Amino acid sequence: MKSHTKYLTFNVPKRMDFVHITPQIQDAVVESGVAEGLCLVNPMHITASVFINDNEGGLHEDYKRWLENLAPHEPISQYKHNRTGEDNGDAHLKRQIMGREVVVAITNGKLDLGTWERIFYGEFDGRRSKRVLVKIIGE
Repeated sequence: MKSHTKYLTFNVPKRMDFVHITPQIQDAVVESGVAEGLCLVNPMHITASVFINDNEGGLHEDYKRWLENLAPHEPISQYKHNRTGEDNGDAHLKRQIMGREVVVAITNGKLDLGTWERIFYGEFDGRRSKRVLVKIIGE
């Protein structure tokens, strides 16, 4: 069995935004040489997410509005977490809703995604560098 590890780094200039990363993940699959296996994609930070959905701008704006309604950034005093001097209590909650990681099957050397499925990095406390782990295993 083969194993391949790659780290991607993102520095999203906005506090909250989504980055389409399917091409970078597919490149990692090609680099790995794995034809049949699994690909794990995991943001290595507790205020970021990786998720699969449609690559449609209106949907992404809907997500942002929905998340901000569920866990508004301000007032920051509403979050006990922010008593530590942080201002990102909302970002932890947004990450929990959007998910921690995805696992995608690899078939014939390609990510085996549905017709409209794409992989996204979700940032909820941006403006600094964060890493994403891509771990590929298989034959």
